[in-house]
Amino acid sequence: MGGNKQVLPILAGGGTRLPAHVGILKGLEDLNLSFDHLVGVSGGSIVAALYAAGKPLQELYTLALETKFNQFLGQSLITLISKGGLSTGKVFEEWIDDQLRGICFKDLDTNLYIVASDVATGEPVVFSKQESPDLKVSKAVRFSMSIPIIFSFNEYQDRILVDGSILSEDALLRDWVGDGTPAICFRLRSSASGERYSKSSIPIINYLTLLIRSFMTTMSREYVHDEFWHNTVVIETGDTSPITFNLSQQQKEALYEIGYRTTVEVVPNKVLFHSS
Repeated sequence: MGGNKQVLPILAGGGTRLPAHVGILKGLEDLNLSFDHLVGVSGGSIVAALYAAGKPLQELYTLALETKFNQFLGQSLITLISKGGLSTGKVFEEWIDDQLRGICFKDLDTNLYIVASDVATGEPVVFSKQESPDLKVSKAVRFSMSIPIIFSFNEYQDRILVDGSILSEDALLRDWVGDGTPAICFRLRSSASGERYSKSSIPIINYLTLLIRSFMTTMSREYVHDEFWHNTVVIETGDTSPITFNLSQQQKEALYEIGYRTTVEVVPNKVLFHSS
């Protein structure tokens, strides 16, 4: 991550569209931008955590393309009723903890911030080596990517945590480092999903999936306020929704390319010139 220009990337949201975030990081590297602080939110927290833990971009790319995201899904109505989601997220948490080799925040060289939402107050809950040094990074990532209905809520201290992507922009575009380092918020935005409803033996699960897909897609298309526009880079992901768990190889490669291309084209002309 060599370079003279310091920035702070915020990988915001994304759900299963992890390859786009890998493309973003590759774009920043090719622009010769330097950063030792990194923010991850929801699906973006997965890539941010793995990168902060030292996983090379080529390995991240391979992992994002080869991982079958539908292995993390569940369809338990009992879990939905008792814990607020169709899946407990245990399989995912074990997977990401294995990828991270069980490290805690205090073990990281990069200053990683993982952001979740307090469902009761709507406020951000930030995990970092300053705030939670002894917490496993995998646990914070699990908190951050608690997509409502898909994954169960999580309790942490006196809070109930859900997906960080429901937070407003002003909760993310802050002076994270404390020295004015420009933050760049990368938002993945999708259009209406082209996926069609298909009947199943448990219709309620299909209805709930359609509901959350519509909710997450609408959240990704939320208006970017003028005051944050110069620090926001929107990655257009077409009709690939945040909860497309059966992404094809072609879709994953396309996500990587659009993340990379948008970063390389937009960041120098928009964000850096404005903040210099």
